[in-house]
Amino acid sequence: MKFARLGEPGREIPVVIDGDRTLDLRSVTSDVNGDFLADDPVGRTRAALDAGSLPELADAAERRIGAPIARPSAVICIGMNYAAHAAESGSEPPSIPIIFLKTPNTVVGPNDDVTIPRGSEKTDWEVELGIVIGARTAYLDSPEEADAHIAGFVLANDVSERDFQMTVSGGQWSKGKIAAGFNPTGPWLVTPDEVDASSLGLRSFVNGEPRQDSSTSDMIFDVRTIVHHLSQYVTLEPGDLILTGTPQGVALSGKYPYLAPGDVVEVEIDGLGRQKQRFVAWER
Repeated sequence: MKFARLGEPGREIPVVIDGDRTLDLRSVTSDVNGDFLADDPVGRTRAALDAGSLPELADAAERRIGAPIARPSAVICIGMNYAAHAAESGSEPPSIPIIFLKTPNTVVGPNDDVTIPRGSEKTDWEVELGIVIGARTAYLDSPEEADAHIAGFVLANDVSERDFQMTVSGGQWSKGKIAAGFNPTGPWLVTPDEVDASSLGLRSFVNGEPRQDSSTSDMIFDVRTIVHHLSQYVTLEPGDLILTGTPQGVALSGKYPYLAPGDVVEVEIDGLGRQKQRFVAWER
């Protein structure tokens, strides 16, 4: 099942994508938020579909696509989770997951413009698989328990400013990750029954030229391992977002220029859709 949110920022309408129809979910939930995701979203939506109680959303194709989840309470990211990306970053593959944080206001629509931060010369792209939590998660006893805590998966672009991340970081990465709008997400939240997260192709393009081309099968730490590991240190809430790392092919590698105003980035993951962002200069 595919959930989405359409409309202007702060006024998005929750919808379910049913074949070629976009159906209004407001009779089931006010939003695709933690409360909805924790309360059998697929079962409740299926019952409404079977009852014929979900109207088709007028002019859905003309509406802005918002992030498919309402603002999460936490965005937790796994760094260097592909060996080749670790190598292009000049690092050895990690033996345990590396964790950093993004702020909730980084989560924006998949096709929204992204502002390059003031003073930035090293803004970079990162296509990533995102995990959306569907049940309160703490101290899981095994990776296999993670499945019951996952509401679905999303496509994300973990936009990064490498000078902020590396040079003035003070030893951690979040300064380069937390500019407003630095996490375009969506277009859809796709439920686990429709996604084999262990083997998804993921790709990125800048101004139409290919950059990244890999598979989630190359992740060092898989989805279950990530959720289990995080649960030992943080209590995850329904609606929270976990980004699982990016493969090789980013500007940090030195093979490609960093982003400049006017550049267009596209990212895609099999089954999870495609995004397109125009990068714009910061203005006071």
